Amino acid sequence: MAAQNIQSVPTAVEPSRASRLPRALVALTIATALALAVGLYMALVYAGMESTQGNVQRIFYIHMPSFFGAFLAFSATVVGGGMYLRTRQTKWDVLALAGVEVGLMLSLVNLATGSIWARPIWNTWWTWDPRLTSAAIMGLTYMAYLMLRAGIENPEQRRRFASVYGILAISTVIMTLIIIRIRPDTIHPAPIGGSPQDAQGDFNLTPSMVTALLTNLPIWGLLVPITLMWWRIRLENLRERVDSLKIRLMEK
Repeated sequence: MAAQNIQSVPTAVEPSRASRLPRALVALTIATALALAVGLYMALVYAGMESTQGNVQRIFYIHMPSFFGAFLAFSATVVGGGMYLRTRQTKWDVLALAGVEVGLMLSLVNLATGSIWARPIWNTWWTWDPRLTSAAIMGLTYMAYLMLRAGIENPEQRRRFASVYGILAISTVIMTLIIIRIRPDTIHPAPIGGSPQDAQGDFNLTPSMVTALLTNLPIWGLLVPITLMWWRIRLENLRERVDSLKIRLMEK
């Protein structure tokens, strides 16, 4: 009986250790929250009103940066998938999963804000423009990733298949990124280009607008995805610890 009590001590201590928040994560979360507040102020207050589109153009400061945040997260999936295939270490599969979930969320933000912008500008919530279609395909592709994981019971097989799928799926992200440059029939604006002459669309960016955009790019493109992925990795690690504790308790 005494031996059983001694063996149960680590089981009781382990969850408390796992539940402690890393100081770096707390600091990063606070910094991200403050940065989001600053970014919203820059977008909604500091930036001047665009002369052609009016106030609806302000959504662009979230719409564009959120796509780059999704790109970063999906790139993390490629790294995680590749490293898992090489090392077979579960931590890399957890990174890949976190990248897909966070990237999918940010891509949905990109689609939603784009639709809100399109309603007053194009007089429609949606049109099968090449850029919009490729963005929708990208989202559906990563939704299918999650369905693939849910449909495979064997953990090793699930991780292996998901790693390969996650690496191949990045092609839809790249296509969405470059399609406005290779399809002349797109009506989607391309306000950023190699030179002012290369830019397309009815955007008249003032210095305050450029500042607001450059402020929100690192917030949505770096801070938000990194913070959310870290939280998602932590959550997945806690779930795996709980599952292992359940198995150990059932074996006793």
